[in-house]
Amino acid sequence: MGGFKNFLLRGNIVELAVAVIIGATFSGLVQALVSDLVTPLIGAITGGRQPNFADYSFTVNGSQFKYGDFLNHLLTFVIIAAVVYWLIVMPMTRLIGLFDRNKAATTRQCPECLSEIPIEARRCAHCTAELVPESEKPR
Repeated sequence: MGGFKNFLLRGNIVELAVAVIIGATFSGLVQALVSDLVTPLIGAITGGRQPNFADYSFTVNGSQFKYGDFLNHLLTFVIIAAVVYWLIVMPMTRLIGLFDRNKAATTRQCPECLSEIPIEARRCAHCTAELVPESEKPR
């Protein structure tokens, strides 16, 4: 029972639970944004009345295709994807780039076959070209 308790109280599990809860709440917020602000804005632009996308549909041979609800969910997805990209992915990529920039190089490219090899290699493991290690090159 102690192992199960330790598993549940590990930092990763708690952080994941918080992320899921915040993600679900954020999804509800974006759905409200789409239905309460974006949809009326589209209605104001296209004709003055507020459209209810969920009611949009067409019928083919007695089968009803409700494409309006799909449009609501598509708009919600696009907004969430844009927010995640601009507020999470781009800043993290920039931050990782800052850390990687200051890291000392441990590999280099072979001048013959352009494969990655260790900096101090005397021979390329891929094409067997003879190389001069970085430490022995004249400065």
